[in-house]
Amino acid sequence: MEFKQAWPLGLVFAMTTAAATEAPIQSVTLYPGSATVERVAQVAPGATQVEITGLPANFDTETVRLQADPGIQVGQVVTRDQARADSPSPREADLEAKVQALQDQVAAIDADIKSAQIVQGYLEKLGSGGDKPAPVDAKNLAGTLDAIRKGAFDALERVRNDETKKRALTKQLDAAQRDLAQARAGARAGRTITVQVAARQGGKIVLTYQVNRAGWKPAYRAALDSNASTLDLERMATISQKTGEDWSNVKLRLSTGQPSLVVYAPDPEPWLLDYRPPVDSRFDSSVMFRAMPAPAPAAPPAPPAAKQDDYIAPILETQGNFTTEFEVPARVTLASDGREIAVSLSRQTLKAEQRVVVAPRSGNDAAVLTAQAARPDGVWLPGQVQLQRDGTYVGALRWDPQAAADGRFRLAFGRDPLVRVKVEDRDRKSGQTGFFNGANQRRIAQTYVVTSTHRQPIDVLVLEPTPVSESDKVTVKTALRPEPDVRDWEQRRGLVGWMRTLKPNETARFDVDYVIDYPKEGYVQGLP
Repeated sequence: MEFKQAWPLGLVFAMTTAAATEAPIQSVTLYPGSATVERVAQVAPGATQVEITGLPANFDTETVRLQADPGIQVGQVVTRDQARADSPSPREADLEAKVQALQDQVAAIDADIKSAQIVQGYLEKLGSGGDKPAPVDAKNLAGTLDAIRKGAFDALERVRNDETKKRALTKQLDAAQRDLAQARAGARAGRTITVQVAARQGGKIVLTYQVNRAGWKPAYRAALDSNASTLDLERMATISQKTGEDWSNVKLRLSTGQPSLVVYAPDPEPWLLDYRPPVDSRFDSSVMFRAMPAPAPAAPPAPPAAKQDDYIAPILETQGNFTTEFEVPARVTLASDGREIAVSLSRQTLKAEQRVVVAPRSGNDAAVLTAQAARPDGVWLPGQVQLQRDGTYVGALRWDPQAAADGRFRLAFGRDPLVRVKVEDRDRKSGQTGFFNGANQRRIAQTYVVTSTHRQPIDVLVLEPTPVSESDKVTVKTALRPEPDVRDWEQRRGLVGWMRTLKPNETARFDVDYVIDYPKEGYVQGLP
């Protein structure tokens, strides 16, 4: 396939002569589901033609951009597609050489095993008298037997050692062949680009283009030091790509933008209302005698779908406002085989406020240690966070740093076994409130007992969802002792809380009392 097109900014690469060269990838901007690749080539003074090989054939030619240094003009561009066998990637070439070398080593071992087996077979026949050996002097018999025994032992030992070496090499060969198969599966046909240039002076040409099958998603590591009350927070990104070209020691930028999406301005249609009077179809001849529509022709069978691998590029589930870019501090090497790697973006230590949170009515008597800190500036996207407490891994969870309305980070760091929670039922009654009013009533009275066995004071938050009626048929009377310190916690309706500082071995009690009246007939959703 060959096409010619004059580009205002074209694809380039090569030197003064027509000799093919490769322009290495210098940097990559990674988006959710795609990437912008930047290549750089040097152009010699007086160059008239620049050519580059080894480009993947899957980049979008509509996204090509070219920036040339002063003194270099770009003219006609010719793009040629090549079969993959004609232009293997550097990774494929390395793997092919490795596979060939291992195959040669295995073949050499097989030859050595075969020669040892020939010696072993000859000695076996010699010992059995099958080849009518020459008479042996009785004086030399012992030496001859010893030589046969030693020769047989050496032959068997060589076979055993060679088999051991062959097993190890075979494992390496199998692994290299699998890697080569993956590299070939991910690679596509190559592309060569030739550009006519007029270079009055030397310089460089920077080419950028867009490719799919690449992406990233945010990740975090949070480590709490409970003694120092500090939160060590590391921002990370999980990246992978299967674009058909390896990224070797490239500068990487991560962007929350999605250039692959096509965005149109809204263009709503007019909202028109039309009224038609009802028609009795029994006396409407136009309805009674209306011809039935002819059946739609059968759709032609769909062509078989091309076989695809199961690679899915990582994407962001949610985004911040507009586009934010993150600079990866260290250069990155990533093969085009779909493997995932994690790269570090930044790390900072925040002053944290620790608090043990309990919610007895949730049916869980666990006390959980939490930490909160002021949210630093910048866009913090939702992602997976790995949690550590005092150097011990406690788990992982999905975390949305932007969720809190007060602009603070909140993270949970596992159970606190030194805080005990107990629920005592004081009164729990259901029944009718009167014979004639036809109403039912339910009373729930409980006490939450929270005990700390820590050696130092701790802050505790006890959360309680109080019943809230959304119907004038249901009334709720609430009595809480002591009076809650928090109302509508995190702007959640009816969610109250008590904040206490418990001394070592101190116990706190919290009483809740609810009387719920509702009609005798019907159903009240939410009653325990």
